Amino acid sequence: MNLLPLMLLMFVGQDPVALDQTAVVVVIGAPGTSEYAGEFATWSERWQTAAQQADARFTLIGGDAQINGDDHDALQEVIVKEAEQTQGDLWIVLIGHGTFDGRAAKFNLRGPDVTATELKNWLEAVQRPTAIINCASCSGPFINALSAPGRMVVTATKSGSEQNYCRFGGFFSQAITDPQADIDKDGQTSLLEAFLAASRNTEAEYKQQGRLATEHALLDDNGDGLGAAAEWFQGVRAAQKAESAQAVDGRRAHQFHLIRSELERSIPEELRRQRNDLELQLHELRDKKPTLAAEEHDALLEEQLLELARLYEQIETLSLPPANKAP
Repeated sequence: MNLLPLMLLMFVGQDPVALDQTAVVVVIGAPGTSEYAGEFATWSERWQTAAQQADARFTLIGGDAQINGDDHDALQEVIVKEAEQTQGDLWIVLIGHGTFDGRAAKFNLRGPDVTATELKNWLEAVQRPTAIINCASCSGPFINALSAPGRMVVTATKSGSEQNYCRFGGFFSQAITDPQADIDKDGQTSLLEAFLAASRNTEAEYKQQGRLATEHALLDDNGDGLGAAAEWFQGVRAAQKAESAQAVDGRRAHQFHLIRSELERSIPEELRRQRNDLELQLHELRDKKPTLAAEEHDALLEEQLLELARLYEQIETLSLPPANKAP
């Protein structure tokens, strides 16, 4: 299968100007060898398939695409364009190699590379829910640079010193459409679940080959820039957090789905956001329980549960077939 040309837009089953349309931006960096080029092309094609299944707008930079200029400027232009839309999820996937010189982490592109700091600056204007998945070597410092409230960052490595070729991106591109990665069996695979599946499959491959793992993926979604490893989770719940972290990672990422279930697709965007916010507030209240008086905690809990119940009732009414709705 040939890769799509640069900035090919796919509108499958949706109005192209829909304000809440999900966007998937895949960037294939400089491969270095023909073997890596083939690997990266395969990963990109999987993301293209996932975008089709999600009825998402798909943009490709790099690979076989021929452009006037360089991929660095093209990526900046795409992010600027996506920043014009304030609703709908944005997924940015970096497939390739990276470098780190002790100061600046870079993702290798055809032409000038893009640094973590540049990407951070470009993303400042983006107000929509955003996930950045950096599948490259030396990608760990991208978490420190890109971490922000409302943003999810995944890196294939835990630091800039893990500089060998990373397999994580291949397993992630498989997990995002794999029903087996759906840990809680709700009919959809979240960003968290894909991260956990890819991390564990990466680890298993190194063990199978009898090799020492040279990559250890991290996920950050609480804005503290610290990140969490897959082994910190029991199911989809974090049983551990970084020593200085104020909150655990993974909660927001578990609400983030590229290919949504039929039920999830039936929920209007605004109600989905309200539900997600209320569920996060419940998690935060549970975290605060040791510091609150029992009466105060119970009163807050009752208030939030009632509000969430009313919202679920509204969602259920909207999701029912016309014949089953109350007059």
